[in-house]
Amino acid sequence: MRQGPLTGLKIVEFAGIGPGPFCGMLLSDLGADVVRVDRKGQGRGAPSDVTARGRRSVALDLKTPEAVEACLKLMDAADGIIEGFRPGVMERLGLGPDVALKRNPKLVYGRMTGWGQTGPLAHSAGHDMNYIAITGALHAIGTDDKPVPPLNLVGDFGGGALYLAFGLMAGIIQARETGKGQVVDCAMSDGAASLMAMFYGMKGAGIWKEERRKNLLDGGAHFYDTYQCSDGKWVSIGSIEPQFYALLLQKTGINDPDFAKQHDRGMWPELREKLANVIAQKTQAEWTEIMGGTDVCFAPILDLDEAPKHPHNVARSTFVEVAGVTQPAPAPRFSATPGAIQGPPPAIGAHDQEALSDWGFSAGEIGALKAAGALA
Repeated sequence: MRQGPLTGLKIVEFAGIGPGPFCGMLLSDLGADVVRVDRKGQGRGAPSDVTARGRRSVALDLKTPEAVEACLKLMDAADGIIEGFRPGVMERLGLGPDVALKRNPKLVYGRMTGWGQTGPLAHSAGHDMNYIAITGALHAIGTDDKPVPPLNLVGDFGGGALYLAFGLMAGIIQARETGKGQVVDCAMSDGAASLMAMFYGMKGAGIWKEERRKNLLDGGAHFYDTYQCSDGKWVSIGSIEPQFYALLLQKTGINDPDFAKQHDRGMWPELREKLANVIAQKTQAEWTEIMGGTDVCFAPILDLDEAPKHPHNVARSTFVEVAGVTQPAPAPRFSATPGAIQGPPPAIGAHDQEALSDWGFSAGEIGALKAAGALA
């Protein structure tokens, strides 16, 4: 039994990598019935394939007309779909939005790409780092010496999967009101640019410099940076507001009058060095005892082994263990209809009979697909 605020929502996900599966995980975690269409073959289903959790897999050979028709029949019954191929691929398969929306006018057709469906780069290969490179985001993140890719968080997941999930939900709400579906063209480059809205505003106001580590929020300010402790571990300090900054000076025992020049950018490098020398005198645990849970705006920097054990994460059950794999729990939280991990990552074709039957295929239709070699 599925649970969560999206219970009853039906999504078809065409198997892909990166933001597509993550979007499917988000929707499934909140209760949507997500059926993943896989190419026939072996593989997947390992407990460590976290972003594949919670949906069912149907394995189809899309080179056969019977499999294409089966996909269209699934889309006939769906509220939305997720596909992450290059522009034109779904059209060549006979599964493009024109065909699908003609059959199911209320369908919301979610298209996840790096560059979008149009534009000079639309048909070019790329990865997360490339998509955020043209938005200003990658230039703004890194050290004095070079930009540093911020994992896949800004492009794939932040600018991609989250925007696709948001777009699908907005489209489905509209379709339920009007009876008309539409295509959601979700480009990671668009989403990453959208995430930069505040920084473009700061640049417009003349308070953002193009150089890295020269700004309030990029590690340029001594009171918003990371510092290494005596044991080699690190802490984060974000004491922006004056009352929080005053508490930082109190907790660290700093009485140097130069620190009164908090917002003097010319002083930031010198003050950062002085603060670094103070932080380096104690261990991460000692600083956590002194500043943790206070209004300094402090937190220890934890690795992937340590994070699930942090008392705050433990108290909120932020991480869970499934089949021996520690992973994030569903988010966000709902008071009346909480989400849940709906099941393990499926092996390819693990739910051929079950999922197709639940989505309206008769036993005869499923048998015909098997006989035609369209179904695993």
